[in-house]
Amino acid sequence: MANMFVHHANVLGSVATSSLTAWRGCLVVSDVPQPEQPLVLYDMEGCPYCRRVREALTALNLDAEIRPCPKGGRIFRQQAEATGGKQQFPLLVDRNTDTVMYESEAIIEYLFRQYAGRPVPGYYRERVWQPVLGSLASVASAMRGLRAKSGKQPEQPLHLWSFEGSPFSRLVREKLCELEIPYTLHNLGKEHWTEIGPAKQRIKPGPYKPAPGGKRDAFFKAHGRVQVPYLEDPNTGEGLFESSRILDYLNAHYG
Repeated sequence: MANMFVHHANVLGSVATSSLTAWRGCLVVSDVPQPEQPLVLYDMEGCPYCRRVREALTALNLDAEIRPCPKGGRIFRQQAEATGGKQQFPLLVDRNTDTVMYESEAIIEYLFRQYAGRPVPGYYRERVWQPVLGSLASVASAMRGLRAKSGKQPEQPLHLWSFEGSPFSRLVREKLCELEIPYTLHNLGKEHWTEIGPAKQRIKPGPYKPAPGGKRDAFFKAHGRVQVPYLEDPNTGEGLFESSRILDYLNAHYG
């Protein structure tokens, strides 16, 4: 009961985080093809600048290989420094164009120009108040996803279906970051405004039917529903919905 109370409190904090960031990273702005080689993002989940890059990835429906680099981390921080020359995050590596980039604003501009062929939409452009709200958003989530915790490394990276603005998905990403567990982030942003709302009660009444041919349609055909977070662990063959179950699983196997 105590653990469930803590979990619900964490969910409320995560909702506040999404609210303070204006719920960016929920709707797909431009559904672009996945690049031939996956993008790699060296990332700190609780960092407001990393968050802005992940918001843009959701807006473009782009997947990425996440290399968690929390403070005190020993798994990927040195790799990031060897790749880009310093331990600064976010760090984007795009092997399709031999691009290595720091600075969230530059990365966001690059992603929209390179993969959508358009300027950054106003909703995703930097505003003078964003650093303050971004920091408050991290505080609302109790600064989770910033500092490393001891744990075991999987032999193979995990797979997480998520979208940045999802409060429940954020809790799982925070845990993955703290444990320095690499994973492929499969963005599953909402493809239309009628999909706004929780999985069991969206704005549009009636049975849920995703747009044909999209990532949500493929997920629906595979699982019979579209709900995030969803975690797959190729090391154990497990596939899990529900943030509380996923967190229990990660703590049991890797914590």
